[in-house]
Amino acid sequence: MPLRPEAQRSWDGARVVVTGAGGFIGSHLVEQLVERGADVTAFVRYNSRSAAGFLEANGLKSEVRVVAGDITETDTVRSLVDGADTVFHLAALVGIPYSYVHPSEVVDVNAIGTLNVLVAARESDVAKVVVTSTSEVYGSARSIPMSEEHPKQPQSPYAASKVAADALALSFHRSFQSPVAVVRPFNTYGPRQSDRAIIPTIISQALRGGDIVLGNLAPRRDLTFVTDTVAGFLAVASSPASVGRELNLGYGASISVGDLAARIASIVGVEPTIRHADERARPASSEVDDLVSDATAARETLGWAPEVDLDEGLRRTIDWVREHSELYDPTAYRI
Repeated sequence: MPLRPEAQRSWDGARVVVTGAGGFIGSHLVEQLVERGADVTAFVRYNSRSAAGFLEANGLKSEVRVVAGDITETDTVRSLVDGADTVFHLAALVGIPYSYVHPSEVVDVNAIGTLNVLVAARESDVAKVVVTSTSEVYGSARSIPMSEEHPKQPQSPYAASKVAADALALSFHRSFQSPVAVVRPFNTYGPRQSDRAIIPTIISQALRGGDIVLGNLAPRRDLTFVTDTVAGFLAVASSPASVGRELNLGYGASISVGDLAARIASIVGVEPTIRHADERARPASSEVDDLVSDATAARETLGWAPEVDLDEGLRRTIDWVREHSELYDPTAYRI
């Protein structure tokens, strides 16, 4: 196996824009870029508190240029991207239940926002654009594991908006030779993730004690620790061979939600009742039954492979949630 991919390019002095920089994956990516000497502009969604999400952690906000705005506003994105060498586009509305309630907003942010980034990057002659996809674009598996050739079967407005964003990115490469790559993480988890996601939801309930209440328990997910996902992002940005490609980033194994809850409870040291609640469940025809990554292309093209196994990743995440319990409400269901 070659050197860990993020070591294959020097980021020292590189002018990098990260959209969605205040979020879970985005803040970890910014952190790694700063450590490698990049000149980072971090784009966050405007709010009246001037809060920059997880860029507030570890002094990150003081290490980067923070720009607040709306990814759907064309002139804002043009100004943001101007002069950048590399753009990592992570800004998105990612909640699947939220997309049932606000489909128009989700499409505007995820599809039109991506279009704005692509147009601005083309006008500014950006050397590389990395667009973030999701394994949800595949829908329920027709075959396991799922390579990049698996049919796209969006089963929620969120997934459909990401199919559109991916198609726009690849169309810009084919139409204008834009240096675009699409990176497709499979269920990233780790420190800083909100309890909108399944793993922090389970952890916060396990740490509280009592029952663990979830939606559907049977769906299976391929879980990838955030440091491995970020290493994949950096490798995609570094590799000329990724241009015009869709590349999966996943561990390559799946676990059911019910078994995941039992595993987390065991690590925490509790023996709860794990039960289903209808109000937390997706509609049956929208539920994705099984997601398992075939990351052969990333391994062969980039030299990327995950390094953190599930138990180690869960332990790290449990420790972080325990230390930041004020950010979690185990009684709430967040969409």
